[in-house]
This record gives sequence, structure tokens and C-alpha cells, in this order.
Amino acid sequence: MESVILYIKESYNELVHKVTWPSWPKLTSSSVLVIVASIMIALVIFVMDGISKNALTFIYNLG
Repeated sequence: MESVILYIKESYNELVHKVTWPSWPKLTSSSVLVIVASIMIALVIFVMDGISKNALTFIYNLG
């Protein structure tokens, strides 16, 4: 039980005193970058899906 308490104390100490947390503007800009990249990737997948759907529909209608 002592080892668990020691682990919690050391974890708290590390989070409070040793971790360098990002500033609010840096965090916001990183979040915006992730959102924009996710939307771009989703759009690319959407376009690729539409192209493959149309190509397969064309192929299936040939026969």
C-alpha cells in the first residue's frame, strides 16, 4: 500500500513541478491545425469514395 501512495505522490509532483505545459495560444493553434488537417483528410477520403463508387457503378452496368 505504501508503494501506491508513493507512486501517487511522485506522479503529482512530476505533473505539478516537472512537466512543461503549453501556453493557451499554442494549445489553441495546435488544436486548430489538427481540426483543419482532419477536415482535409476527410474531404480527400470523401472524394476518393465518390470516384470509386462511380467507377464501380459504371463497371457493373457494363455487364
